[in-house]
Amino acid sequence: MTSAPPSHGGDRVWAAALARCQDNELLDFSASISPFGPSAGVVQAIQQALPRLPHYPDPQYRVLRQALGTALGLAPDWLLPGNGSAELLTLAARMLGDCSEVILVTPAFGDYFRALTGAGVPIRRLVWDVFQPFPWEKLKELGDGRRGLILNNPHNPTGALLPRREILPLLERFAWVVADEAFMDFLPPPEQESLLPELPNFPNLIVLRSLTKFHALAGLRLGFAGAAPQVLTQWQNWRDPWPVGVLAEAAALAAIEDQAFAQKIWRWLPPARGELEQGLNALPGLKPLPGAVNFLLVASAVPVPPLQEALLKNHRILIRDCLSFPELGDRFFRVAVRTPAENQRLLAALGECL
Repeated sequence: MTSAPPSHGGDRVWAAALARCQDNELLDFSASISPFGPSAGVVQAIQQALPRLPHYPDPQYRVLRQALGTALGLAPDWLLPGNGSAELLTLAARMLGDCSEVILVTPAFGDYFRALTGAGVPIRRLVWDVFQPFPWEKLKELGDGRRGLILNNPHNPTGALLPRREILPLLERFAWVVADEAFMDFLPPPEQESLLPELPNFPNLIVLRSLTKFHALAGLRLGFAGAAPQVLTQWQNWRDPWPVGVLAEAAALAAIEDQAFAQKIWRWLPPARGELEQGLNALPGLKPLPGAVNFLLVASAVPVPPLQEALLKNHRILIRDCLSFPELGDRFFRVAVRTPAENQRLLAALGECL
């Protein structure tokens, strides 16, 4: 291969070099982003905000926090916008610095290790066999009042939706619980298992959300955190000023209001995911795990790196290998759910390569 593969999905420059094409010629299944692009309302809001570029954003983001609070049923001072959930994860890791150690259920999103290591926080892995039930009892045993816990819900890379009723008892057993809900908005509100409504009841709870995956704004960098006001005030004292620019703020305000776009995503996803899962199951040597959001984790009977390379060189299709998840290794890959036509193109290419 031309260079080392990326540790995250979405490295189109690396993939395009291997496929010998321009990055806009790739069909990218590696990054779990909505395939429809930003809504027209969001694009229009960005355009209308261009005259504001000479001016600094509001350092307190009062209008955006009020809009988030109204949408989520929380007071604005319980919410804080950030430069993607990655920035907020770094701040959350710093908050966990007083914990004796932080429990990660692995396989886990690699940025958790980056953030915790950077904050000097000891990490303890709880390895989960993804073909077995989630290790709730073991987590309860590990909760001693001094440890921290980071939970990813819906879980990445499996796509499993973890029930809120199972998480709530853990909030009383760990010093801090960080719930990374980056993919939660791919479920309609009645089906979500979000902990945001529990924030006023648990001062040791931090919830991280992304606005870039659902609204296809990954290049803009935008997320928000929910936590007790004193926690968020501390974060504002720690971080650089103006982490959310005026264009990202305008995009966020428009995205929050665009319920028609949200309904479109919620209508598209279940049948598209079901058809893709069925198609993957029909291919020899592939076993997709059932998921609740816009990606599928797939076990493979053959090593994935040669399959990934063949898809790039012969079909200009990029899938996400799972080499950055040590518990999964080279026999798993992850694919985003895209439009029905694009999903069929992936299935046809996989069939040919296999």
